[in-house]
Amino acid sequence: MVMSRQNTALVLFSGGQDSTVCLAYALTRYKRVETVGFDYGQIHKVEMQCRQDILTGLKQDFPAWVAKLGEDHILSLPVLAEIGGSALIEGGAIRMQDNGLPSSFVPGRNLLFLTSAAALAYRRGLDILVGGMCETDFSGYPDCRRAALDRLETALNQGMETDIVIETPLMARDKAAIWAFADELGGKALLDIIIKQSHTCYHGQRDRLYDWGYGCNACPACELRAKGYQQWQKARAPGTQAQKRETA
Repeated sequence: MVMSRQNTALVLFSGGQDSTVCLAYALTRYKRVETVGFDYGQIHKVEMQCRQDILTGLKQDFPAWVAKLGEDHILSLPVLAEIGGSALIEGGAIRMQDNGLPSSFVPGRNLLFLTSAAALAYRRGLDILVGGMCETDFSGYPDCRRAALDRLETALNQGMETDIVIETPLMARDKAAIWAFADELGGKALLDIIIKQSHTCYHGQRDRLYDWGYGCNACPACELRAKGYQQWQKARAPGTQAQKRETA
C-alpha cells in the first residue's frame, strides 16, 4: 500500500501487544497521533486499564513522543454484547466452529471499530487509521484481511466524502516479527512496556508474569504471543544469521 502524504493518525488502541506496537509505529511517523479504545462488553476488560498504563509508560520513557500524542478516546459499542455468541463476550473455552473460525471471533467487530474510528477521525480532522490487523494470525479472522479492509476503506471514503487511509503495519508480520518490530521501534524500553503493561490473554488473567508478559499461558492468544516471543529470542541468539546481521 502506498504511504499517504497525510500526517495525522488515529490508532485503534486496545491495550494489547499489537496495538501498542502500532501506536509506537504511528508516533515515529506522524506529527499528531490520537488513540481510540472500544468497550464492547469483552470479558478481558482489564485491557482498558492496561491502555492507560501503556500511555503513561510511553510518556515517561519516550519524551520525544509526548508532544505528538494527543487525546485518548473511548467509544462504547454495546451492540456486540447484545448480539453475543462469542467466547470473548460470553466466556467459555475457545473452540473451532463449523464455519472454520474459532469461537473467539466476534462477527463485525473490526468493521464496527474501523467505521466508528473513521467517524471519530472525521470529527477530529485525522487522516489515517492505524490498526493492528494481521493476516498471519492463526485465527484467520476474515475482518483482519487486507482485502476486506481495502473494500471498507473505499466504502468509508465514498460514504463520508473523505480520503481516510486504513493503515495496517503488522498485516504481513507474524508474532516473532512483531516482537522484532517493537525492538526496532523502541528498543528495550518499549519491549518492557509491552511485556509488563500490555494485555493479550482472552481470560483477562494478570496474576503471573512470564517472559513474554502476563496471562493464563493456555488460551490461544497467550500461546501465540509466547510462541512468537520464543521464536524471536531464538532468532536473536548468538550464532544465528539474525544475530550476525545485528552485530555486523
